[in-house]
Amino acid sequence: MYGAVAANKRNTVLIMAAFIGLVTAVGYVVNLLMGGDVYVTLWILIGAIIYALVQYFMAASLVLAMTGAKEIQKKDNPRLYRIVENLSIATGMPMPKVYIIDDPALNAFATGRDPKHAIVAATTGLVEAMTDRELEAVMAHEMGHVKNYDIRVSMIAFGLVSAVSIIADLVLRMLFYSSSDNRNVHPIVYVVGIIFILLAPVIATIIQLAISRQREYLADATGAMTTRDSEGLAMALEKLKTNGLPLRRQNSSTAHLFFSNPLKPGSFMKLFSTHPPLEDRIARLRKNSNKF
Repeated sequence: MYGAVAANKRNTVLIMAAFIGLVTAVGYVVNLLMGGDVYVTLWILIGAIIYALVQYFMAASLVLAMTGAKEIQKKDNPRLYRIVENLSIATGMPMPKVYIIDDPALNAFATGRDPKHAIVAATTGLVEAMTDRELEAVMAHEMGHVKNYDIRVSMIAFGLVSAVSIIADLVLRMLFYSSSDNRNVHPIVYVVGIIFILLAPVIATIIQLAISRQREYLADATGAMTTRDSEGLAMALEKLKTNGLPLRRQNSSTAHLFFSNPLKPGSFMKLFSTHPPLEDRIARLRKNSNKF
């Protein structure tokens, strides 16, 4: 467990460094092919660093806006708030901010930079459908993400997915601009731009897959260890199998943050799912129940 936390801290630095290097390399290549001033690359590097820092501090706010989550206090939903409060005391972690999403889907997520700046959220559908035992198990899973620093890695991944989309859009606009105003642009620029645009969604999916699946298994184990009730979490996952609905406000860039895949099911989505199959998660919990 401690090794996983340390690995997540290292991964945050590596992901941010890779992002800055990728953006700078793309900017350098495009700049050379267009015959621009090589010093423009320096400005691209500065811009990439600034963007990475902004994402580090602002990504959580973007996630909340995209999911429609609203902050609550104890008086707004005493049951959910007290469960999170009790888990916070049990784990010795700071009390996270609690949010709720008005949606019939059964789901939840955690986000933030670290345990001191953490946020946990649940849908109204989850709160209504789960028993106290099951709801505690789900929120313990989300607190597990906080404890393991998964939230930091996931937040940076969300920022990278957004960045890839923005860069692809900028390259597309650049191609249109160049085609009309600059006849001397090397044709390779167009090839690179088109390839980048086509690969952008694939890159985003690969980032999410690489980060999310093992994090879900670890958070399941952490949550079960917190409550000493792996069966409660298995029962919650069983309900998701029979009553699972996609979120109304779906976004692939935030899918890896959720307790269960929030996107509309389908054979293609199963292939590129950010989450391991529910059956596998349930089987692992019951197989290892005596270890929790």
